[in-house]
Amino acid sequence: MAENENGQEKTEEPTPRKLQKAKDDGQIARSKELNTTFVLVGGVLGLISFGGDLAEALKNVMRYNFSLDRAAAFDEQMMVAHLAATAYSAIQALTPFMLILAVAAFVGNILLGGWMLSGKALMPKFSRLNLIKGMGRLFSANSLVELTKSLAKFLLVASITALVLNFYQGELLNLGVSSIQEAVPHAIEVVSYSVLAISATTIFIAVFDVPYQLYSHKKKLKMTLQEVKDEMKDSEGKPEVKSRIRQLQREVAQRRMMAEVPNADVVITNPEHFSVALRYDLEGSGAPVVVAKGTDQIALKIREIAVAHEVMMMEAPPLARAIYFTTELDEEIPGQLYMAVAQVLAYVFQLKAYRKGEGAKPKPMADIDVPDDVHYGVDGKIIRPDKPET
Repeated sequence: MAENENGQEKTEEPTPRKLQKAKDDGQIARSKELNTTFVLVGGVLGLISFGGDLAEALKNVMRYNFSLDRAAAFDEQMMVAHLAATAYSAIQALTPFMLILAVAAFVGNILLGGWMLSGKALMPKFSRLNLIKGMGRLFSANSLVELTKSLAKFLLVASITALVLNFYQGELLNLGVSSIQEAVPHAIEVVSYSVLAISATTIFIAVFDVPYQLYSHKKKLKMTLQEVKDEMKDSEGKPEVKSRIRQLQREVAQRRMMAEVPNADVVITNPEHFSVALRYDLEGSGAPVVVAKGTDQIALKIREIAVAHEVMMMEAPPLARAIYFTTELDEEIPGQLYMAVAQVLAYVFQLKAYRKGEGAKPKPMADIDVPDDVHYGVDGKIIRPDKPET
């Protein structure tokens, strides 16, 4: 199990913040074997696609150089022109092949870990000059894995190369006595099959190396429980994070509150600015409970849900404001409002019974009064008896 400098075990998965910081510092999962495989496969594709043209260009270059006479070899201007023409022909023949290799190297490099430019990865780290830590890295488990992988790769590549050369031994020995027209295509064919065989070997190695590099990278970034706690404290201490957390909490609470509106017995409204939803358990011994409340847009949303689910709505502005300002969600109404709320609930239950055909039609409900000490205005301030309501 990995440990930090204090000996604490790194048992926790890296947080998104830790992963992002590592990426910013240039610490990402990379597989050299995957990159090597792409380059070799690109080389094989290049030889297959442009091998004929490359062989023809190579024959022309060799023929051109072998035809150089003695006088031209000792003439500086003619020699410079001759070398320039040779270089131009070689570059022209090799450019498509080199472009394929460049694209393969680029794709192989970004396929695992993605595209990244980080100056921090290039900055010198003087801590690496520490001899003790350097010896520790030299004999670490990761170094042993890399050594084992390198030895295995060397043995596999050497074995495959030896087999290919042995298979083409006869043709290779005949190259020296063959004409240029025959020798060059045969040489490119041998090289192509050799690279193809080596590519198959590196693909086999990369299949095991890529998962290992991902596992090793994630293991290296694991955190101790204390590091996770410290990071959470640091993150939650930021004003923007706190604001976001509060916003999410409000959204969750509002969704939960709206989900309770269909279960309410009645929604008491202002009617425009306030809405309060009450639920009363007839078989229980408690007082009615506030299951939802809100002002303005939230109040409108409560009324819309109530209409959609056929929840009774009653207009009683003073009572709606009194409940809103005195009672929190999931709390019972205060004692001062028992009488007023009882009048509303009695009317609601009588009206429900009438609609079911189980009772007489109730008389229209009279205006509901609330005690002076809970008589609130829309601004949340107590309205004095001698002051008109605004």
